[in-house]
Amino acid sequence: MKRTVPAALTGIALLAAVAACGGGGGSEEAAEAGGGTGPVDIWYSNNQEEVAWGEAMVEAWNAEHPDEQVTAQEIPAGQSSEEAIAAAITAGNAPCLIYNTSPAAVPQFQKAGGLVNLDEIEGAREYIEERTGDKAEQYVSPDGALYQLPWKANPVMIFYNKAMFAEAGLDPENPPLATHEEFLATSRTLVESGVAQHAIWPAPSSEFYQPWFDFYPMFAAETGGSLFVEDGEAQFAGEEGVAVAEFWKTVYDEGLAGREAYNGDAFGDAQSAMSTVGPWAIAVYGEDIDWGVVPVPTSGGTPAEEVVTFSDAKNVAMYTACENQATAWEVLKFSTSEEQDGQLLELTGQMPMRQDLPATYAEYFEANPEYETFAAQAERTVEVPNVEGSIEVWQTFRDAYSESVIFGETDVQEALTGAAEDVDGLVGQG
Repeated sequence: MKRTVPAALTGIALLAAVAACGGGGGSEEAAEAGGGTGPVDIWYSNNQEEVAWGEAMVEAWNAEHPDEQVTAQEIPAGQSSEEAIAAAITAGNAPCLIYNTSPAAVPQFQKAGGLVNLDEIEGAREYIEERTGDKAEQYVSPDGALYQLPWKANPVMIFYNKAMFAEAGLDPENPPLATHEEFLATSRTLVESGVAQHAIWPAPSSEFYQPWFDFYPMFAAETGGSLFVEDGEAQFAGEEGVAVAEFWKTVYDEGLAGREAYNGDAFGDAQSAMSTVGPWAIAVYGEDIDWGVVPVPTSGGTPAEEVVTFSDAKNVAMYTACENQATAWEVLKFSTSEEQDGQLLELTGQMPMRQDLPATYAEYFEANPEYETFAAQAERTVEVPNVEGSIEVWQTFRDAYSESVIFGETDVQEALTGAAEDVDGLVGQG
């Protein structure tokens, strides 16, 4: 999801335009036409591992359903998945299922009439709740309906380079990173020793989704799992949110993180000693870096087994342009079955959003113990709030955070308070 700032702003404008010309959640016409069976088309992400899973899943389905064949392709190339999906909704040619639907974009897609209300499909809510458990509630829209199936998560944790830590005189097996103060002290040691240009290097750019990889995981941890917005009100300007923002401001003020974007992969290039990542990082760095992983820090040092973080989920939604929605639902169930979720885990290392994940795939985690920490963390995650104007909400926060935290141009408390007031207004517009 790497984009330039203008592209991100274009994406917001496009999503807003789509929502403006829509007619509310899944349309009545689509619901009435929802019983069709026959061929369906789907899109999935363009990363190599998910393509491999998608191709195998489609082949397995098609072998058993000659009259209900699935045609699959990667999401069309463009600035972002959200923009490609928004354009398809506008054109009326979205596929039946998209296996890369961002929860943050669901409110806009729903408002545009692009999404099928899954509650109108017999047994769908029960299937989703049985598979996902209590976390399914986070994905319910304000109207009480589900327009997305929670699919897979990449719980955000801290990856660190053990060799760099050892070179800096730090314990590579038990690094002091649990509290904000420990994290800062460790970061100072890393930079002062010269082992890395910066201790950590999150993207300092202003795209709406960047808080998901710096502020939001630590806010979730600091609050024990509070959402960014709850009951129509922003939560990030309170004591816990300000503490997290001030922590990051110190990181930037002391040069422990870079204020300029790194052209490449700072952690992979050994320009930073830590990174906020999901389980995908194991396959990316596992053979090249002797890595360790710990939960994100909190001010008081929450025990690792209690830390909550951001889920970084991607979900599956059914789109109202689909003619054969009955078949599409059967494909959706097939592709999120215990067997297919196991294949997804095996091929991508990403965590299926199903109950009791470690026990369900005990053999996998026994054979791949490096993924166990992420599997345990996947049980304790929060999602982006499902609210009106979701992407504008995040952009509003990011602009205030960038000015105050990253670049130090305004007071942190004042910036967050002002952003919270603006966010409350955006959420209240629905």
